[in-house]
Amino acid sequence: MVFMLKSLMHAFRGVKTVFKEEQSFRIQIVSAVLVVAFMFIFPLTVVEKCILMLLIIIVLSLEMLNSVLERFIDVFRPRVHTYIRDIKDIAAGAVFLSSLGSLLVGLIIFYPYAYVLIKQLIGL
Repeated sequence: MVFMLKSLMHAFRGVKTVFKEEQSFRIQIVSAVLVVAFMFIFPLTVVEKCILMLLIIIVLSLEMLNSVLERFIDVFRPRVHTYIRDIKDIAAGAVFLSSLGSLLVGLIIFYPYAYVLIKQLIGL
């Protein structure tokens, strides 16, 4: 039990570190909170909620892995080779693609509900 608590403490410390030091992670957290709020506002299905939660976890996890990779590379060869730049750019691209894909899926899921709500609000 003590080992598990220590592991959890290390994990939370890692999340806290990324939150404090990475602006993009903080922006993604704000986006995630908004998506979760919308999940309570709109009558989403369980499957839709699960998809959105999985996408949030994927994007945040990829951002954390990107941060790890950048730090790891900087320790050994900070910005001295074009491969270093390429590796960092590729990792950032992975985060970008997952974020873009998540945005598209979110739009597909929320659009019908938002459309109905807007239609009701303007009285059409």
